[in-house]
Amino acid sequence: MEGHIVITGATGVIGAELARRLITRGEKVVLLVRSTAAAQAKVPGAAAYVHWDAGLASGDWVSSVDGAGAVIHLAGKPLLEARWTEEHKKECYNSRIESTKNMVVAIALAKRKPEVFISASAIGYYGSFEECSDTAELDESAPEGRDFLAEICVDWEKAAIPAAGYGVRLVLLRTGIVLSTKGGMLQKMITPFSFFIGGPVGSGRQCLSWIHLDDEINCILAILDDSRYQGAVNAVAPQPATMNDFARELGHVMGRPSLIPVPKIAVQLLMGEGADYAVKGQRVVPRALERNGFVFRHPDLGPALGDLVANES
Repeated sequence: MEGHIVITGATGVIGAELARRLITRGEKVVLLVRSTAAAQAKVPGAAAYVHWDAGLASGDWVSSVDGAGAVIHLAGKPLLEARWTEEHKKECYNSRIESTKNMVVAIALAKRKPEVFISASAIGYYGSFEECSDTAELDESAPEGRDFLAEICVDWEKAAIPAAGYGVRLVLLRTGIVLSTKGGMLQKMITPFSFFIGGPVGSGRQCLSWIHLDDEINCILAILDDSRYQGAVNAVAPQPATMNDFARELGHVMGRPSLIPVPKIAVQLLMGEGADYAVKGQRVVPRALERNGFVFRHPDLGPALGDLVANES
């Protein structure tokens, strides 16, 4: 096989939708997955489903990289889906850094290198802030942060950088909060709003740099097709919002009040140390996307939420 697109993390919200879109447009898609049966059920129509152990730099999956047109590496254990213990933090860190190092090894071994390597990162790279007013707008040139999430993102990107030394176009995809009704923050907030008990989380003054799932996928496709994209790319909508804004807009599109805030102490009971990050944010702007003329389908928060809620299935 040659010219195919290899995807890891293809059973997650972003990866599954991306794989479907690529298959629809006629691409040969190879999914590296832990369970081939689960992947076939979730994303039918791929050219191949290959068992992948992210912790190993060897295995049948390595040959899938040879001759690929692109490798899109999205895999990583969800950070905020469980209470933060030292074990959970270590698993989240290792799932990103080790799997990325192993993918770079596969690229190094490939006789025919992929043209582009899109390696996931996150806007946590810039550090986390209590309020929108705590920081200026952060574009791709902004310095790295110093908290745990920043450490993960910085080391994640460092693990990917050697791929560029093999003549591969490298893009570090710094994704913000992806809005989807299939997973993530929005899905979790819809339920309490449905029962008229929704409201902002934490102080409400923290910044949310968000992006609609459709625009996240379109962003990745643009990067895939356009060689002008290299290095860091912030995958966020043009206008960040405060948590208060987010809760108000969600309440509006659902026809529900946004009156009952979720205090930080309640989040701490559920998440422990992770609560410090769940109630903070970043004021990030998509300068690289704008510079290359990317057109957002959902640039404004209210209509973006309205679209997602209206099409919830």
